[in-house]
Amino acid sequence: MNTLNWGLIGGGKGSQIGDAHRIGSAMDNCFHLAAGALDIDPKKGKQYAKSLGVADDRAYGSWQDMLSGERDREDGIQLVTVATPNSTHYEISAAFLKAGIHVLCEKPLTMTVKEAVKLQELAAKHNCLLAVNFGYTGYPMVRQARAMVQGGKLGNIRLISAQFAHGHHSDAADMDNPRVRWRYDPKQAGVSSVLADCGIHALQMATYIADQTVSNLSAHFLSAVEGRELEDDAALQINLSGGTTCRLWTSAIALGHMHGLSFEVFGERGGLRWHQEQPNQLFYTPLNKPTQILERGGKGLHKDAVAASRIAIGHPEGMMPAFANIYKDLHAAMLGSEDAVARLPMSDAGVEMVKVVQAAAKSAKASGKWVTL
Repeated sequence: MNTLNWGLIGGGKGSQIGDAHRIGSAMDNCFHLAAGALDIDPKKGKQYAKSLGVADDRAYGSWQDMLSGERDREDGIQLVTVATPNSTHYEISAAFLKAGIHVLCEKPLTMTVKEAVKLQELAAKHNCLLAVNFGYTGYPMVRQARAMVQGGKLGNIRLISAQFAHGHHSDAADMDNPRVRWRYDPKQAGVSSVLADCGIHALQMATYIADQTVSNLSAHFLSAVEGRELEDDAALQINLSGGTTCRLWTSAIALGHMHGLSFEVFGERGGLRWHQEQPNQLFYTPLNKPTQILERGGKGLHKDAVAASRIAIGHPEGMMPAFANIYKDLHAAMLGSEDAVARLPMSDAGVEMVKVVQAAAKSAKASGKWVTL
């Protein structure tokens, strides 16, 4: 394995997502954490990077220092992951793309469509990969579902129900918790909270499986916890480009839901359902036949699902191996694999989901008026 140098911005100590990126990137020996600017506090960021084995001179106090230090090194980073609040995604990603460094950006790609399109243009201009971390598409059985749908196993797809609902922001007392507060601050999060944070994961997964794009939508936003400027619950009706209807529900106040990412696909010849909390099983119901449970690691699965599995059937594979599959495909893509690029959530997906967020916010303000992307 040709291990490549990788850098991380954000994802410091206590981060919800940092460990998943660090472990996922290293799982297949694809990347080595060579540089990091891990915290908004320079001292804390440097200390934490050093504790992870990053060399003293590559443990940076800011992303600007990291860019300056890495772009001219012979052994500089070849990929950077941007795991910072939404408002910083554009500036950081643009700077590294201009330096010729491939970028994996956390979602949403940016806060505005104009910025998202500009990043896409910069990536093309500088011959860089720009991927967006819709990391749940790395699950083997999600890739199995995609292969079955796009291979015609279910026939024409009539309806997709997508959901990402949790209840972890239900307590109004968390208003001053910094890990929660920024998500409802328009200056840091943009025009949407839970849709941009969670809902687009489920919707992007639906479009990824169906190989369709969003045509138009109608949205309803709810800010249930008093004092929140942005929504903590959203419901969208969506028409996809191939004629499929999609219904999306996303929530941060759904008490009793722990993670809540799931999809159901209903075609003219069969249906599929999958839940991220039980990721090893894909439930397949052919028309007029009993439901079958397809197991991760089992016989007869598509090559993409097989390649995404690491351990024997019956053992659970979770979020970090799913992220590892994103990094494995990024590694292959950086070495020239077109198949890997086709599996990855690239800038097209990132731009589309920013458009969805903007259109949904517009629709919600207009009492659910249909908005065309």
